[in-house]
Amino acid sequence: MPTPFVRKLEYGAGLSDQDRQVLEHAVRDVRQFKPRHDLILEDDSPENVHVILEGFACRYKRLPDGTRQIMAYLVPGDCCDLHVSILSRIDHTIGTLTACKVALLPHAVIEDLTGQSRTITRALWWSTLSDQGTQREWLINMSRRPADKRLAHLLCELLVRLQAVGLATDNSFVLPLTQRQLAETLAMTGVHLNRIVRQLREEGLITLKGHSITIPDVERLSQFSDFNPNYLHLTQRRDAARQKDR
Repeated sequence: MPTPFVRKLEYGAGLSDQDRQVLEHAVRDVRQFKPRHDLILEDDSPENVHVILEGFACRYKRLPDGTRQIMAYLVPGDCCDLHVSILSRIDHTIGTLTACKVALLPHAVIEDLTGQSRTITRALWWSTLSDQGTQREWLINMSRRPADKRLAHLLCELLVRLQAVGLATDNSFVLPLTQRQLAETLAMTGVHLNRIVRQLREEGLITLKGHSITIPDVERLSQFSDFNPNYLHLTQRRDAARQKDR
């Protein structure tokens, strides 16, 4: 069974069997981290690229008043910081939200990967560019959508992202986050978040059982929240032209 890292990169390029083996070998240095552990602090100069294999992590900024704004979720398959070998310091903090299994890839490993295969290089570039697309959509979500659509859009996104790495069904997934973490993501108070969750449940847009979220009608929730998954760039590309790049 391929790791989520390889499963995700399959969407960015037509990986060969050898490419997959190389990537699986690259994520062999795996560490376990508890919830609320900072993997990289703002202004750090990290020596490793972090790849999330299990659990949820995030990018966040701590504001002067002590509050936190979560700016991105990192789910299994995501690379936290492919750019760290280019930028001397990181401008935000990356921390775990849940218990996480994380692979550490030294800069030299990334250089070896890109030196061995043009297809792997393309896949890693795709990963970075798709992250940027997600960041742009989060900006729109936070600044222009009302609270109910904001939460609904986030749930639609997580469904698609987790489906891509085999961690969601057609209409359900596990969201192991606290209400406080969701509130820090959506710029809401806990009270406001509770009210929005209750509204979506009463309207039949979502159902909850513990941390399991089911979307009874995915198309309806997508239309309600104006969700278009094109910014995730999760259309697999296996055409012959890309095969020639290897």
